[in-house]
Amino acid sequence: MTTINPYLNFSGNTEEAFNFYKSVFGGEFTMVQRFGEGAPGQETPIEDRDKIMHISLPIGSGNMIMGTDATESMGFKLTVGNNVYICVSPDSREEADRLFSGLSEGGFIEMELQDMFWGAYYGSFKDKFGIQWMINYVDSSRFAE
Repeated sequence: MTTINPYLNFSGNTEEAFNFYKSVFGGEFTMVQRFGEGAPGQETPIEDRDKIMHISLPIGSGNMIMGTDATESMGFKLTVGNNVYICVSPDSREEADRLFSGLSEGGFIEMELQDMFWGAYYGSFKDKFGIQWMINYVDSSRFAE
């Protein structure tokens, strides 16, 4: 089943924000990845290496909030309005293609769908109404034993 989760961008205080959310909602982070742990060969400025590349916190049953430090060194200029994305996690690569194509029509594509180093088929865009979207398909059968 396709899931939809908010993805929050912060200006260097993601860890503080998510520790706050954790204190309110409870639970444990399912992932914390720092920019210094990024893609092989990716050069990250020293001042950004300890910042959060991705963090996720389950909330309730089947819901999750996720976030990142949107660093200017990576070309991101955070302003109110681009600090929240809707992250859609479809059930298949084909569904990811369909959703990306349909929702991005008439909008602005930030990143084409592509295989990413973290194991997902991922892309992002702003739709024609100004809403920010991420499509993130992960083949869960890769993790089955």
